[in-house]
Amino acid sequence: MVGKVLTKIFGSKNDRIIKQLRQTVNQINELEPTVEVLTDEELAGKTDEFRSRLEQGASLDELLPEAFAVVREAARRILGERHYDVQLIGGMILHSGRIAEMKTGEGKTLTSTAPVYLNALSGKGVHVVTVNDYLAKRDVEWMGQVYRFLGLTTGYIIHDMDDDERRQAYSADVTYGTNNEFGFDYLRDNMKFDIQDYCQRGFSYAIVDEVDSILIDEARTPLIISGPAEQSTDLYLEVNAIMHHFQEEAHYTKEEKSRQIMLTDEGVALGEELLKVENLYDPRNINQLHHINQALKAHFIFQRDVDYIVNNGQVVIVDEFTGRTMEGRRYSDGLHQALEAKEGVTIEKENQTLASVTFQNYFRMYDKLAGMTGTADTEAVEFKKIYNLDVVVIPTHMNMIRDDFADAIYKNQAAKYRNIVREIKELHEKGQPILVGTISIDISELISGLLKKEGIRHEVLNAKHHEREAEIIAEAGQQGKVTIATNMAGRGTDIKLGEGVRELGGLHILGTSRHESRRIDNQLRGRAGRQGDPGSSRFFLSLEDDLLRIFGSGRLSGIMDKLGMDDDEPIEHSMVSKAIENAQRKVEGHNFDIRKHLLEYDDVMNKQREVIYKQRREVLERKEVQPIIQDMVDDLIGEVCADFAVERTPSEDWDWDGFGERVGEQFNLKLEWPAEEREELNYEALVEKLSVEFKASYGRQEEYNGVEQMRQLERMVLLQMVDTLWKEHLLHMDHLKEGIGLRGYGQKNPLNEYKREGFNLFMRMIETVKTQTVATLMRVQIVRDDELERLEEERRRQRELELEQAKKLSAPQVETQASAQPQQRREEKVGRNAPCPCGSGKKYKKCCGKAA
Repeated sequence: MVGKVLTKIFGSKNDRIIKQLRQTVNQINELEPTVEVLTDEELAGKTDEFRSRLEQGASLDELLPEAFAVVREAARRILGERHYDVQLIGGMILHSGRIAEMKTGEGKTLTSTAPVYLNALSGKGVHVVTVNDYLAKRDVEWMGQVYRFLGLTTGYIIHDMDDDERRQAYSADVTYGTNNEFGFDYLRDNMKFDIQDYCQRGFSYAIVDEVDSILIDEARTPLIISGPAEQSTDLYLEVNAIMHHFQEEAHYTKEEKSRQIMLTDEGVALGEELLKVENLYDPRNINQLHHINQALKAHFIFQRDVDYIVNNGQVVIVDEFTGRTMEGRRYSDGLHQALEAKEGVTIEKENQTLASVTFQNYFRMYDKLAGMTGTADTEAVEFKKIYNLDVVVIPTHMNMIRDDFADAIYKNQAAKYRNIVREIKELHEKGQPILVGTISIDISELISGLLKKEGIRHEVLNAKHHEREAEIIAEAGQQGKVTIATNMAGRGTDIKLGEGVRELGGLHILGTSRHESRRIDNQLRGRAGRQGDPGSSRFFLSLEDDLLRIFGSGRLSGIMDKLGMDDDEPIEHSMVSKAIENAQRKVEGHNFDIRKHLLEYDDVMNKQREVIYKQRREVLERKEVQPIIQDMVDDLIGEVCADFAVERTPSEDWDWDGFGERVGEQFNLKLEWPAEEREELNYEALVEKLSVEFKASYGRQEEYNGVEQMRQLERMVLLQMVDTLWKEHLLHMDHLKEGIGLRGYGQKNPLNEYKREGFNLFMRMIETVKTQTVATLMRVQIVRDDELERLEEERRRQRELELEQAKKLSAPQVETQASAQPQQRREEKVGRNAPCPCGSGKKYKKCCGKAA
């Protein structure tokens, strides 16, 4: 109560921020006449002037009023659009590293040009993050005109670009692209073997468009680069074939809120019987149990045309918030393969994670992060906790006059759809455009089918037609248009009203059900009433809708029955609206917990990822990595000596055989120390003695391989070991996370257990990198040119010898024997004129005796 009174007197924190920024807006407006008189060349020349002042020590904040005035004038000349005062306020919020909440249609795209220009002056590169490739390309062509006019370079990143094109785009002053492309480029860069091949050049400043969609909705799914694992897909088919035997309640229970499924005791017994295994929970059968669980999810939780579609023989994920298909993305942990088995399409091999990052941890790498959207305030707590981003609500340029009607709630879905069609028909007959928002593809198609029966022409926009998304949405405000779209489809595209539509009441938004997030409903509503336009909105619900059904509508249904309400009679009561809002709050809280849970686990991986990626980059940036190798050797020598140099035991009694074996294994050294050299040693002396032996042996390796080649080998072997073992580590961490939840049954905190065991696994991996790198370097030998020549000469001689042998084998046997060994003559000498004994019929002198 006191808080409300104080707010009334002093204004809210938001109001105070806006009031303060209006003073800077006044400064910008005062500068307007001074930039209006500049020629195009003089206006563009301001960029060099600003950069020069930055080099001399000026700050971006000091340049802000002038830079914003220059951008506004450039936009007026090039685009024919002049920034409103509220857009300048939005730009200042973005520059300060906060989130600007601006209603749909308030011109967020133009708003961003001022802070983008100002921050690009530093030369470190500005990233503008969009929700799809179309918007990235559109905005760089559209707003890029302003930047290019002012002498800045622009680029964009889209899906099918090669590395050279990406590198060029990232080298620009301003780079547009989707969150997926930025994130995947980060992962791909950290898998490369040459620093020159990296595409990205740093994380200075990013503005995230539709920030709630990217940093909240999509944050539940990490980005993963994976490769096929060596596993058969037969078990997916085998388990899929038995799914029809499983019945809900009898064999499994499902939790729709968390989308989890659990086998009952009878379900476990059925699985054991059908798969012919004695105990599914035996560690040897854990793979079969995992496949059953994933197949149950695929059949009884995930729905075709809601969670995924089947397109060209592939299972393609549908984003639950945007309704867009997510080409190239796959569910992890075998779920995607289970869906492929269910739908009878080719089962791709299960993938093994090669690199991964969450959007939370990717975007937290930027020195300064900002965002803009029409709906952020409901998620202000999460933005602050996860990203340390404050939300500031920007006032509209013109007053909002949209009519938001109360929800119409019906007893069942059949009544709801009848009345949806009735309202569409009534409004369509008078020519008012209608945008129908749905939460899934199958409902879009259901509504479309009902409208076809009524002969009402309409457009359907969903995951199956997203390539026409912007075109369809842009036309949705024309007279007589009926457009059906998944709630979030077409974000970023302006809906402008056609001729005569204002007089008809503007665009009408019809929601076919409430989304589990209030923010998504607000986004849908926000499509109408832009820039002071008229408009209206209404949501239609039924007690059978998932939101009300899952969160308990039995009481409401009972009230309707008692009152004897007709199926087609809607409830419009504040109690019901409040119940719906409470249900949405619960789901939002649950989803926040899921994202927080994901982040807590990924924070463990992120620390490890930072160490590995930093080490890789250091290796690639150094001219030589010999000092790193030497540090590894020193560590390993110390560890080996510590294991065998037993305190208070005479050195001659140490386990010298074991020591020699370990040193041979680790360093490829054969120690031949006489007994007298083993006497009176301590740990430090042993370290020194082994270091001398190693140095001599490594010197011989350098001498044999060549010093320059040895430096290249060190870099190549180290990187190869890091990458191979990091990939194995990711697999181990995946397995650890999969089963760590069970620790809760033992009164242990699963997250703490994951941190502890994850740290141990990581340290073990680091040790293995050291041992395998050093062991490999002590054994590898480059085949030199003279050695190659010698080997080639040996091979040539061998071939000649083999050819000679082949000739001998193919000659007549008598000749072979004669040439092999002279024979003694045992018969009498044949006369020259006598018949030849070979049986030819010729005289001996004319036959075999011819050569004699």
